[in-house]
Amino acid sequence: MFNGYGASYHEQRMQQLMEQKQLRDFMRMYSTLVARCFDDCVTDFTSTKLSERELACANRCTLKNMKLNERIGQRFAEESAKLMEDQAKMGA
Repeated sequence: MFNGYGASYHEQRMQQLMEQKQLRDFMRMYSTLVARCFDDCVTDFTSTKLSERELACANRCTLKNMKLNERIGQRFAEESAKLMEDQAKMGA
């Protein structure tokens, strides 16, 4: 009962769901990063501006977490490629 239109609709819907999940994951990661770096770095609430120490800490914290997430993404891609390669070998 699936024609080309139905399959295309389902593919588009799956793509939309994947994009929504990626956006939620990114927002969760961003929110976690902000909370972690704020909690670790901001200690003086007597001023509306960050001190030099707080700003440096926040910059280091952000950079460290971004590098961590980049590395995790790389490892995930490496492991996914390896898994697909192993599956292809088993299917051959």
